Amino acid sequence: MAELAKRMSSADAWFLYFEKPQAPLHIGSLGIFDGDIAVEATIEGVAERLHLIPRYRQRAVFPPLFSGHPTWEDDPRFSLDRHIREAALPAPGTDEQLLDLCSAIFEEPLPRDRPLWDIIVVRGLQGGRTAYVSRVHHCLVDGVSGIELLMALLDLTPNPPPPAPPTKEWAPEPYPSPLDSWADGMLDSLNRGVQALRGARQQALDPWGSFRRMSDFARSLAGVLPSTVRLPSPTIWNRPLTRRRRFVFNTISFQEVRAIRAALGGTVNDVALTVLGGALGRYLDEHGVGTRGRKLRLMTPVSVRAESERGDMGNRVSMMLPEVPVGIEDVVERLAAVRSEMGRMKSAEQGRFFDDVLRLAENAPAAFHALAGMGGIPPGLINLVCTNVPGPLIPLYGAGQRMLAMYPLLPLAGDLGLGVAITSYDKSLYFGLACDPTIVPDVERVSELLDEEFVKLRDAAGVPASDLPDIGVAWGPAQAATSAAAS
Repeated sequence: MAELAKRMSSADAWFLYFEKPQAPLHIGSLGIFDGDIAVEATIEGVAERLHLIPRYRQRAVFPPLFSGHPTWEDDPRFSLDRHIREAALPAPGTDEQLLDLCSAIFEEPLPRDRPLWDIIVVRGLQGGRTAYVSRVHHCLVDGVSGIELLMALLDLTPNPPPPAPPTKEWAPEPYPSPLDSWADGMLDSLNRGVQALRGARQQALDPWGSFRRMSDFARSLAGVLPSTVRLPSPTIWNRPLTRRRRFVFNTISFQEVRAIRAALGGTVNDVALTVLGGALGRYLDEHGVGTRGRKLRLMTPVSVRAESERGDMGNRVSMMLPEVPVGIEDVVERLAAVRSEMGRMKSAEQGRFFDDVLRLAENAPAAFHALAGMGGIPPGLINLVCTNVPGPLIPLYGAGQRMLAMYPLLPLAGDLGLGVAITSYDKSLYFGLACDPTIVPDVERVSELLDEEFVKLRDAAGVPASDLPDIGVAWGPAQAATSAAAS
């Protein structure tokens, strides 16, 4: 892992500036493990690895008057007991009870008087299983670095050798006084200004390079403008959020997804968006919203993490704003439309453009970013956030127990009452649908429609149902419907 930066980038700090009580901005996962895991075993396992993830001992500190972005400082009161705790489900310990508990946990913001992460070990689950509800603030990781963090906390085998011990015992660095924090922020802002001036002077001495960069930026801007100057039509879930959250999950065979991709073309992401577009289109139809010719504007994060940045914490993501058709009934035709749209996004270099904008924003004063965050995320810009983060396609273990399933947990913000996170693990593709149940009270229906649309696409591609044994969690009626349709 590279040396950790002490001060947050503007991209990291935004997730703190824009966080609101009704819209906490932590990400997470729900892991289901085979067997009973004691909370003491979890604490012991994390303790052995803490020197590999020093950010887990550091808390975010805001300089007075926002003289700079927040810094990461060692927590003098750090104790794993403040971050790893146990919750027990009452009998009979059903998946539905776990879902309710997971949703309630995710509603609460992470306390800012300590490092911004926690793990709740949930015991008493039917079948002798254990669940981990893991949360980590988005200012600390993006989706890719979050997966790398997961790999650091779990094992590749049931009985791995212990990790190499730290070279020295950890002792917290002195905590800064408010005056020191303010002065350090002012000095850092001054240094950034000097570096920006130096960069501008170097560009002035290289007019051809400056012209080339401006030309690339203008070309990217031309590809982005059509997607930004025109606001999308709001949907029935684009409404101001309350504090309430609800999750539902879907599990799809990764083998079948790959076979569909091979038969019809496109990427795994194209297949996922095609299925999602069909489910959301039918859901809108059932609620009396016409979908003929309609598209939904999605915000899909795109990793810009270089190979040299693997293992680094923080956010290295840009975004694209594809418009996914929801009014095309034919699944093959819809997949072709999705492929065309995603190809257009990539050729327009939207991800590169937004990354350039983020880099330019680094030179703006921290107070400007903090002031912009006071109003929260502006409404009306997109219809839905949909993340797709590749995960490990091998089984992982926690405290010697195999992780059977890994469901992604996505935050909501602004006027986005529904969001979708997708990740892969072992032999499956996992969908996590997050909603505000006061806005989308029947999110289970979206889950059912997603399963049905996948079966339609699989049948259209001529792909047989996988005969691999299902080691995952059968989650609710929607999963039972998929199993029935596959048999």
